[in-house]
Amino acid sequence: MSSLALTCGDPAGIGPEVIGSWLAAHPHEAREVAVLGPRRWLDGLALHGAQPVPAGEPQFIAKLGEPSVEGARAALAAMERAAAGTLSGEFSGVVTGPVSKSWLQKAGYPFPGQTEFFADRWGGEPTMAFCGGRLRVVLLTWHIPLREVPNQLTEPNIARAVLAADELARAEGVARPRIGVCGLNPHAGEGGMLGTEERDIIDPALDRLRTTFPALSRSEPSDTIFGRSLRGEFDVIVALYHDQGLAPLKTIDFDEAVNVTLGLKHVRTSPDHGTAFGIAGKGVASPRSFANAVTVARRLIKLRSRQ
Repeated sequence: MSSLALTCGDPAGIGPEVIGSWLAAHPHEAREVAVLGPRRWLDGLALHGAQPVPAGEPQFIAKLGEPSVEGARAALAAMERAAAGTLSGEFSGVVTGPVSKSWLQKAGYPFPGQTEFFADRWGGEPTMAFCGGRLRVVLLTWHIPLREVPNQLTEPNIARAVLAADELARAEGVARPRIGVCGLNPHAGEGGMLGTEERDIIDPALDRLRTTFPALSRSEPSDTIFGRSLRGEFDVIVALYHDQGLAPLKTIDFDEAVNVTLGLKHVRTSPDHGTAFGIAGKGVASPRSFANAVTVARRLIKLRSRQ
């Protein structure tokens, strides 16, 4: 049986730290994973039976809390090794440690995030989603400027996000997902008084999709829909842009939420936090999001194996 790959993320951040915490807390599960990162870090890591997979410059060792181009290259090398190993069948899926987008850019990285990287390497139409805590959220758009969001509100994009929301909820055991969809404008446009995207684009698309997804809402005011979800009205929310979905999610579920990339040929999850260079090595980083990312990845891999 192939292993689940765990990439180090930026080795100057908290990724290596939370991986080490997870390995120590889950020694029996550790035997079923492969840990990817710089050789010198792997040599000093208590692997608890996990498979070490060196990636990048053999002699490189990061200084915790001090990001560098070399560290970004190490993170990228681990990602490349994980992507290739999953394609070959060596790995069953990937849980990625957090990276610094700005430092990756300095290292010549052409993508806005890890989601786009794995989409390029594996193929597919990615959708960014989050679960693991009290909220489930799917993003229709993510790493684009806010002014470009209205142009992306097309019927195919709306359908892709709704399909991903249905898949995410079903993977978590919801047989008939109730999907809530955020509006773009205040009060979901107030019937066209505060914006026409809901009336002219979003709601007509949702009305057509409802024949396939009968528990799909119309566009709902985004200032209340997340509270309604917490009270049990919806199983999963489709947000139209990055901060619309992630501001409430990170307020409620910062230590538990998991980033899930749906729509690709293989499973990829990640903890829903950044590199946190400021606290790296201080022993205060929470491993809960990473632990949930491993659990969710395994659940998705198992679900796909049955399909």
